[in-house]
Amino acid sequence: MTTQAIPTVQILKSVDRGHADHGWLKARHSFSFANYYNPEQMGFRSLRVINQDRIAGGGGFPTHPHRDMEIFTYVLSGELKHTDSMGNEGSIRPGQIQLMSAGSGVTHSEFNGSSEEEASLLQIWITPERQGLTPSYTDWAPSAQQRSSKKALLISPDGREQSATIHQDAYIYRLKLEAGETVSHDLKEGRGAWVQLIKGKLQVNNADISTGDAAFTEENGSISLTAIEHTEALFFDLK
Repeated sequence: MTTQAIPTVQILKSVDRGHADHGWLKARHSFSFANYYNPEQMGFRSLRVINQDRIAGGGGFPTHPHRDMEIFTYVLSGELKHTDSMGNEGSIRPGQIQLMSAGSGVTHSEFNGSSEEEASLLQIWITPERQGLTPSYTDWAPSAQQRSSKKALLISPDGREQSATIHQDAYIYRLKLEAGETVSHDLKEGRGAWVQLIKGKLQVNNADISTGDAAFTEENGSISLTAIEHTEALFFDLK
């Protein structure tokens, strides 16, 4: 009987992320972004940006351009309003996501849907499988089964399990666990895993992480994720 390998996990502590304070926007950067530069944190495989943004009431990002990037927004609290040059317009709330393929070029704006209450979100950029794609936009909301699942697939390259589709060999899961609950993930050879903890405390194989921390590995094998307290996280399986 073959014993499956247990990957060793590394940690990026929340306090070691970059920080920006623009008044209306307070942000934490897992990787180098804008005025924050850390040559040791330029991304992880195809994962290029994880920004945790807090947007004051009435604040937002005016119309600006992007190209050749898959941009994924996961709302933590409040409401985010989106408009873009493809004619898309809408709002997303916690539990919902938006996925925009900037492709050959697109402009968009993002604003807090409330003039008073703060909105918080994770903005995530993933490099696409190729450049010059036709821009596209998807609003996605989980099914009842996905909402109640401990490990729900949000994004995949082929739309399996009713997930949103991304132009990259990337699988992104949302984890929601109560204290003592465990899920696992088999990381195949040649792939990497990144766990971004949104809230709670989580044991990832040999490592304990807390709100805002990340755990990551590029060793194949079985990854066990056990909640120490009520936990919400995003799990990335990347080529």
